[in-house]
Amino acid sequence: MKREGKVPHRFRSLTEIHRLLGLPEPVHPLLSLVENKGDEIDLRKFPDSFTHDFYKISYKQNLSGRFKYGQGYYDFDGGGMLFKAPNQVSAGGENNNDHTGFTLLFHPDFLAGYPLAKKIRQYGFFSYSVNEALHLSEKERSTIVSVFMNMQEELQGRLDDFSHDIIISHIETLLNYSNRFYRRQFITRKAVNNDLLQRMEEILDTYFNDEQSLNRGIPTVQFLADSLSVSPGYLSDMLRSLTGQNAQQHIHNKLIEKAKEKISTTNLTISEIAYQLGFEHPSSFTKLFKTKTNLSPVEYRQSFN
Repeated sequence: MKREGKVPHRFRSLTEIHRLLGLPEPVHPLLSLVENKGDEIDLRKFPDSFTHDFYKISYKQNLSGRFKYGQGYYDFDGGGMLFKAPNQVSAGGENNNDHTGFTLLFHPDFLAGYPLAKKIRQYGFFSYSVNEALHLSEKERSTIVSVFMNMQEELQGRLDDFSHDIIISHIETLLNYSNRFYRRQFITRKAVNNDLLQRMEEILDTYFNDEQSLNRGIPTVQFLADSLSVSPGYLSDMLRSLTGQNAQQHIHNKLIEKAKEKISTTNLTISEIAYQLGFEHPSSFTKLFKTKTNLSPVEYRQSFN
C-alpha cells in the first residue's frame, strides 16, 4: 500500500503564527510586521512543511551566503529579500540560524478596495524560489529598512482613519523598490543570465532535433525552468530583462524557426510537421505560424517555388 505524503500544516490566522512564536497578539488581524533582532524569535518552531493564507515579504540582514544562489553568483552583501504568495508551501529547513531582519505578513483581504489588490499579481517575484532571492547593495538595504521602519512606526502608533491608507502606501513602496532592485540584479548578473539563455537555447534545440516533441508535445515553460533549475516566474522575468520576451515567446520563436526549416527543406505535409513539433491539431500550428510570420505554412512553402 502506497504511503501518503504528509499534508503541510496550514496557518489560517496571524494570531496562530504569533502564538507559535511566542509573540504578542498582532496589532491588526490581517497584517503583522515583526522585527527579529538576532535570536529573539526562534523560527525553528515552524513545522517541517507549512502554508499560510498571507503574502510574505522578508528582509534578512545576513541573507548573503546563507542561501546559495542557483548560479553560485552574488551581487552584494547588504542582506536580501524573500517573497511568498498565499498558499505556497514553505519548509522549516529554509530557515537558517540567523533570522535578523523584518517579516511582513498580510492577508489579501487587507488590500480589498485598493488598486493594489489587483496590481500585486503583477509582481512576479512572489513566485520565485528561495535560491532566487533579491540581494541588496548597502544603499538599497538602507532604502528597504527605512520603509519597514516607517511602517513599524505607523503600526506602533495610534491607528486612525488614515492608518490603512498609509500602510497600503508603504507596502506598495516596498514592492516598487523591490521591482526596481530585481531589475538591477538582472543587469548585474547579465553574464550569468546570458549563459542561462544559451543553455535554454541548447535545451530547445535538442528537444526539437531529437523529436521529443512528437511524444511529449510542445515544451512548456515549466519544463524549461525545471531543466535550468530555476522557477518559471524567474525564468520569464530574467529573459524579459535580457531580450524583451518571456519564456513562452522564446518557445514559440524556436517552434517557428524549426517549422520554417521543415517546411522549406522537407516534403512533409503541413499536418505531419505540426505533429512532429508537438501540436495536437494542425489548425493550432497554422494559426501560430500565421500570427508570427503573416503567412500560412502553405503560403510560406509556396514562396520557395
